[in-house]
Amino acid sequence: MPKIKPGAMVTITETITYGDKKRASNFKGLVIARKHGAQKNASFTVRSVVDNVAVEKVYPFYSPLISGVKVHSTPQKIKRSKLYFARDISKKKMQKKLGVSI
Repeated sequence: MPKIKPGAMVTITETITYGDKKRASNFKGLVIARKHGAQKNASFTVRSVVDNVAVEKVYPFYSPLISGVKVHSTPQKIKRSKLYFARDISKKKMQKKLGVSI
C-alpha cells in the first residue's frame, strides 16, 4: 500500500462482484481523512464529484476488495489532518489552499 496522506489525489481500483461476475471499478478523488493510523481497522476517506453530485467513500486500508491504489499527487505541506472543509469550498479555492492540482 503506498503512502496515503490527506490532500493526496488517488485512484482506487476496487473489485466488485455481481453474482458470478467480477469487474474492476476505478474511483478517483481527494483523500480528506485518514483514521486509526496503522491498526487493523485503519481507513481513509476519498471525496470526488461525479455528475455534479459529491460522493465520499470510506475504504479500509487492508480490504481484500481493493486491488490497487495509485497516488497521483501529494501536497508538500498540509496543516490539518482532516480536510472536512473541502466539502464547503470550490475546486479553485481548494487548489489554492492545498497547492495541488485537483
